[in-house]
Amino acid sequence: MTKGTRIVLLGRQGSGKGTQCVRLSRHYVVPHISTGDMLRAAVREDSPLGRGVAEVIGSGGLVSDDLIVELVRERLGKADARRRGFLLDGFPRTVAQAVALDDISGDGALNAVIDLVVPREMVLERLSARRVCRDCGANYQAGPVERSPWTCDTCGGDVVQRDDDTPESINRRLDLYETQTAPLIEFYGATNRLFPVDGVGTPDQVFERITSIIDAR
Repeated sequence: MTKGTRIVLLGRQGSGKGTQCVRLSRHYVVPHISTGDMLRAAVREDSPLGRGVAEVIGSGGLVSDDLIVELVRERLGKADARRRGFLLDGFPRTVAQAVALDDISGDGALNAVIDLVVPREMVLERLSARRVCRDCGANYQAGPVERSPWTCDTCGGDVVQRDDDTPESINRRLDLYETQTAPLIEFYGATNRLFPVDGVGTPDQVFERITSIIDAR
């Protein structure tokens, strides 16, 4: 692969990764590659693979390393990622995935691994209030009084709570994330590629913190 801008964005679900990835992708003109989006697309296809993924996601579990790595390998092999670089959201989550990413990347090192740090209590509040368009995937936050029916401002689709955004499922995912990614944080920290960023504040404030780190690399 040729070397472009290569960024990994880590952080608990609900830390604001999606919002920042959209802005960073536009700012650095690199593809935003979300493993969550790729997995949900597989679920929508309702293939045997997609049904297996749906079962794991619905129970709050994490999909196997082998499946995720193959999805990412295929995506990073496309022309835009080879030429411009990439912004990874949701990958890697384990040391095994990080080692696989280094192997896939080949001749190019990551510019930075950004870890968005947001307190767990704030993440629980955000995710419990999260709503998503069933058709286009646009994200919304429910207020004290939720609209019913709620239609998407972008495409007119139904806005619903995701099946995996119940408090029980959220807590299981957060526990799994912290257990499985603690070694990953240590792995990237030991190779001087990890940059913790305070994820509390306005989107503009968080964006400025992230870009100041990337631009200095």
